[in-house]
Amino acid sequence: MLVVMKAHASQEQVRAVCERIESLGYRAHPIPGAQRTAIGVTGNKGAMEPGALDEMSGVQEVIQVSKPYKLVSRDAKEEDTVIRFAGSDGSFGDRDLGVVAGPCSIESREQAFAIAERVAKGGARFFRGGAYKPRTSPYAFQGLGEEGLKIMAEIRDRFGLKIITEALDDESLVLVADYADVIQIGARNMQNFSLLKKAGRLRKPIMLKRGMSATLEEFLMAAEYILSEGNYEVILCERGVRTFADHTRNTLDLSIVPAVQRLSHLPIIVDPSHGTGKRNKVLPLSRAAVAVGADGLMVEVHNDPDHALSDGMQSIFPDQFDELMEEIRQIAAVLHRNVQRPQTQPAVARAGR
Repeated sequence: MLVVMKAHASQEQVRAVCERIESLGYRAHPIPGAQRTAIGVTGNKGAMEPGALDEMSGVQEVIQVSKPYKLVSRDAKEEDTVIRFAGSDGSFGDRDLGVVAGPCSIESREQAFAIAERVAKGGARFFRGGAYKPRTSPYAFQGLGEEGLKIMAEIRDRFGLKIITEALDDESLVLVADYADVIQIGARNMQNFSLLKKAGRLRKPIMLKRGMSATLEEFLMAAEYILSEGNYEVILCERGVRTFADHTRNTLDLSIVPAVQRLSHLPIIVDPSHGTGKRNKVLPLSRAAVAVGADGLMVEVHNDPDHALSDGMQSIFPDQFDELMEEIRQIAAVLHRNVQRPQTQPAVARAGR
């Protein structure tokens, strides 16, 4: 159920409706919009009688929502969700595209700083790097753990880049939440509902990657788990799905971008690195992702990809990242969107997180 408040409903009226919903044994999720506030109601097992709410002051209408996902849908919020960050011009969901770049894994302080300097100069506002790596083989490099998180915190202070990194389980979630600006939930954990619920109880943006065989509805339902716990700052990420194709690591499904944008208010970005697994496909698929309307990109960049400890084959060189940024800048302009310009001044140290 969705309670739509009138355009000029007061905060007191919104609060009164929320309290009434809670008194009935349900959970209220007020979602402010540009023109109105909608209040999602969860916890009801079936259709709920609207009579208890539609006569309250400030209520415009009560809508029964038929979709299994409620809070992520445009029924709950018509306008796009925009996720912004204090002290940064980086964002997801508005006119500016959010560009996330960095290595698959943090291998050393020297490696991470060298890459961060290049992607910051190229115009990225977000730095990605794995401190905890879910690998197919138990003998492969698993990441530096908290040491990697500390290196990324230094990168934020040095270059002003916001940090995005993955949490694998309850233990790493606590540490990642302490260090990162955005917590990534990877494809393998998209339906780890316990982890999604715990991430939803944090008040920090979550980047949710699409599972390797997930349908659109399953993808949105995974996001619903996070929103249902009260965290409404979720960024969706398409990273390719498993198909019969063998010319790429995965099949990058760009058709999901407009499909998500039709059904949901959440921003969606594209990861062409994992989506293809091939360095020579990252640039053309990045161009296509921007052209189809994605709210940003997540690309793997490495200064020595042939010797990378993970995913070197899909990591582009820093010079290729500069080329990518220049080309998507031109495509974005056609769609009346913006990609940050390269830095013209050397990066300087910035205090605080």
